[in-house]
Amino acid sequence: MEEKKFDINTIIGFVLIAAILLFMLWKNQPTPEEIEAQKAEKAKIEKLEEEKLAEEKAKSSNDITLEEATKEITSVNSGDSLALTKLQSRLGSFAYSGTLASAKENTTVIENDLLYITVSNKGGYITEVKLKNETIYNGSPVYLIKDGNSTMNLQFSSENRVLNSEDLYFEPTVSSNGENSVLSMKLKTASDKYIEYRYELIPNDYMLGFSVKTQGLDNVINTTQPIYLDWKFKGYRHAKSITYENRYSRLTYEHENKDKHDKLSPTGEDAEVEKDVTWMNFRQHFFSSMLLTDTPFKEVALSSFDLVKDEVIDTVYTKQYGAKMLLAPKSGGISYDMNMYYGPTDYKIFKKYDRNLDEAMPLGWGIFGWLNKFLVIPLFGFLSGFLPAGIAIIMLTVLIKLAMSPVQYKQYLSQAKLKVLKPELDEIKVKFEGNKMKIQQETMKLQNIAGASPLKGCLPAILQIPVFYALFTFFPSAFDLRQKSFLWAEDLSSFDSVAELPFNIPFYGDHVSLFPILASIAIFIYMMMTTGQTMQQQQQPGMPNMKFIMYLSPLMMLVFFNNYASGLSVYYLTSNLITIGIMLVIKNFIIDEDKIHAKIQVNKKKPKKQNKFQRKMAEMMEQAEEQKKAKK
Repeated sequence: MEEKKFDINTIIGFVLIAAILLFMLWKNQPTPEEIEAQKAEKAKIEKLEEEKLAEEKAKSSNDITLEEATKEITSVNSGDSLALTKLQSRLGSFAYSGTLASAKENTTVIENDLLYITVSNKGGYITEVKLKNETIYNGSPVYLIKDGNSTMNLQFSSENRVLNSEDLYFEPTVSSNGENSVLSMKLKTASDKYIEYRYELIPNDYMLGFSVKTQGLDNVINTTQPIYLDWKFKGYRHAKSITYENRYSRLTYEHENKDKHDKLSPTGEDAEVEKDVTWMNFRQHFFSSMLLTDTPFKEVALSSFDLVKDEVIDTVYTKQYGAKMLLAPKSGGISYDMNMYYGPTDYKIFKKYDRNLDEAMPLGWGIFGWLNKFLVIPLFGFLSGFLPAGIAIIMLTVLIKLAMSPVQYKQYLSQAKLKVLKPELDEIKVKFEGNKMKIQQETMKLQNIAGASPLKGCLPAILQIPVFYALFTFFPSAFDLRQKSFLWAEDLSSFDSVAELPFNIPFYGDHVSLFPILASIAIFIYMMMTTGQTMQQQQQPGMPNMKFIMYLSPLMMLVFFNNYASGLSVYYLTSNLITIGIMLVIKNFIIDEDKIHAKIQVNKKKPKKQNKFQRKMAEMMEQAEEQKKAKK
């Protein structure tokens, strides 16, 4: 009988391989100097592109600066008819009238119980959005837009020149529509000829109405040339772990007339051009900035650029997003009724709008997403309605584990049968030593008679995978966990640091989280209880020690979950503790190995029918054995 034990050479080999991989990944990280050089190079390229674009605009439209325009406007206002003729020829009647209307810096504020929004006269777009009831990890308010991180520009052709609304001044008018606050921003050429941005803020709602329309400009705006609405946005950092937050910050969108939902890559740089786009979400993990339209955009150029290069660097922004929308004129003008959403990335809030916004959340695809939407989210929402968030996680885990305990019972029963059969399996190995094919045949035959196939033990585990993966995707996206405390964890949506390190460990970080340590210990105990029963029976001579490989899972949990949401670690800790408890109950109070052994002996005496798959496998193995004998 071959003795199964740890192979010291295998252990050393795996440790060396792991050490080499970790060293290579750490060594290949860009240095701070390289990161700064990359940023400088990127800024240089952007500056050159801006200068080139400005030069091209100047050549095509003969633009003048605001200072120059102001000087000439002064002459016009003093009654200089020659100056008026000269200014109109250089600026065009549209730009001239727009400049005269409100050629001054000013802002207008609209707000409700949830949002504080500032709109600038220059460009007519939103320059500040503050969420009144939310704070970031250091206690500061949550700003989705602030200090120029977002621009909205309408680009069009007028009088043989390209104009950009972000350079022109709008006239604000505040009114009300019932309980709603309405802000109209108009860029005029005359009192009845203008471009209008209209914002309508609803009480106690994160969604506001937004429209872009033209009036009386059929002969001013050249509709034969492309008209674009260009939205640029840089997402602010809101979480303690910027790497974790950035992993779930992503541009998602709906296109092809609501038939498809896609996303850009969360890493590096990515871009797509899509048709008939109905909404886009510049997601920042727990917060979203969205633009939705009733009339699908004919074509949209979407882009995403990852701004996070190093966890150690105090980075301000996570992602740089862009959406350049091609507008389709109607009857010589523009008319688009849209909505803007600035608020939490929360499934319950998204769902109430009935516009497929839940597709913007990372809830998993296929069956995993369905389990989250129709089981996990409603159940957790019910539990968290009257329980603290940490207790709600524990109760959710308990209910799910109890519901799946029959499946786990079948899995453990199969493992118990394999354990009972081990002496007979060892006899087969001794009897047919040196004949691997025969050993395999007899092993399969015995397991089939006893109803103890390893496959039967794997199937229940496979059935549990959709639930486990659904929960794995649910916890990082659960807004209800944000800034909720439990035991020593201050925020279940972030890591639960109990000690700060004076240095940074690659992949691990500069702190120690306690819940991942406890979860790793629980996983290790669970594997000690299971691998000893199954792994060694399936171990083939010459193969690596699978038991040792399985022990790497607790180590991976310890390292990679150190920066994950502590709520996820609480779930894994609770789940494994419950699993261990169920296994002990099944082993000590439900399963009787002597009865199992006696039943196996009875079954061995009964004729056992093989299914088609088993017969086919047996025939293939017999043919292989005959061919082997023929060769000898």
